Amino acid sequence: MFNFSANHIEILDIRKYDKCTVYITRDVDTNRCYKAYDYSGTLGMRHGKIYCISGKVNSADKLYLVLEHCKEDHRYCTASL
Repeated sequence: MFNFSANHIEILDIRKYDKCTVYITRDVDTNRCYKAYDYSGTLGMRHGKIYCISGKVNSADKLYLVLEHCKEDHRYCTASL
């Protein structure tokens, strides 16, 4: 595993499962979409907000972004979306 971090991440979809919460996200700057997993269930990100996220990448056979920390990105202007 290795670390990752990303800024200006928008939440597109949230799916809650028994073992984790899956966030479908979009990088506002590059328009790339990612699937990020929250196994702790404590992050509580919401639609319509811009976040800075960080965590680990588990690359056994696929790349899984496992979230460890998130915070709302107050410096990014949501009016520019």
